[in-house]
Amino acid sequence: MSADRLVEERDAALASIAALTGVFDAVVAASKASNADDEHDPEGATIAFERQQVAALLEAARRRLADAEAALARRAEGSYGICETCGRPIGEERLAARPAARTCITCAR
Repeated sequence: MSADRLVEERDAALASIAALTGVFDAVVAASKASNADDEHDPEGATIAFERQQVAALLEAARRRLADAEAALARRAEGSYGICETCGRPIGEERLAARPAARTCITCAR
């Protein structure tokens, strides 16, 4: 697995975090600017629901960033592609699908 793929993964996570932070800030600002009773609005999702949904996506993007950075660190120290559980090599197919994978497919099950 090339380091470029890991850098792409990290950069994509950073871009997601930036975009989602903007969306989250907009949702929060909208809730402060509105005095509507959105909790009882039959027309759709509440502002609180939207805020929590964006917060969950933001947390997932932060985990993805942490995983990519950890994989880059493992690559720098020479342990990238080695299962953290059993010590065997992680298959190329798994690394292609999940560049930041820490375990082989057998241990992941």
